[in-house]
Amino acid sequence: MTLGTSTTAPRPDPLPSDGGMASVVAANVRSFRLRQGLSLDLLASLAGSDRATLEALEAGGGQPTIEALWKIAKALDVPFSSLLSSAGSGGTTVIRRAESTPLASDGGGFTSRALFPLKGERQVEFYELRLAPGAHEAADAHAAGTTENLLVARGHVEVVTGDGEYRLEHGDAILFDADASHAYRNVGEEEAVLYLVMTYIL
Repeated sequence: MTLGTSTTAPRPDPLPSDGGMASVVAANVRSFRLRQGLSLDLLASLAGSDRATLEALEAGGGQPTIEALWKIAKALDVPFSSLLSSAGSGGTTVIRRAESTPLASDGGGFTSRALFPLKGERQVEFYELRLAPGAHEAADAHAAGTTENLLVARGHVEVVTGDGEYRLEHGDAILFDADASHAYRNVGEEEAVLYLVMTYIL
């Protein structure tokens, strides 16, 4: 899946306010890549991708998948949210569902929507996760010290952590160390909705 590898990372350059998610991701990937002195070929190799795909991404072409962004964030050694964040200050932010752009898995059975302002760096992230019936989403280990706290708002899911497999029903919650491989599986007959609080060490 899912969501935030982390280490200390430079803040991305300010992004154009009129661009969509693809342009934000494009500018951030290019900014982090250049700051680390990486060529497109080297970043592609580190992320298990190919140059043409990264070149298209940096040009703002298409909506990147969750899997692709996780691999790139891991290769760049930056928090997942850093690839989605635009520069900005604090204050009050309203996040409208109608104006949100969820990220989807390759098959589309799993989506993740950020429920926090995509501005600057942070140690805590809040997401809405949705899994279609039968959907299974596996996540690589995040950085040491990362934890995930999940609440099941609807449906029946199984969560596999580094120390076991747990079945959760509506209203159940789980907290686990996410610095080991983990997975989410919808074992019910309706869409499952989960809320995830991810905490990591900068």
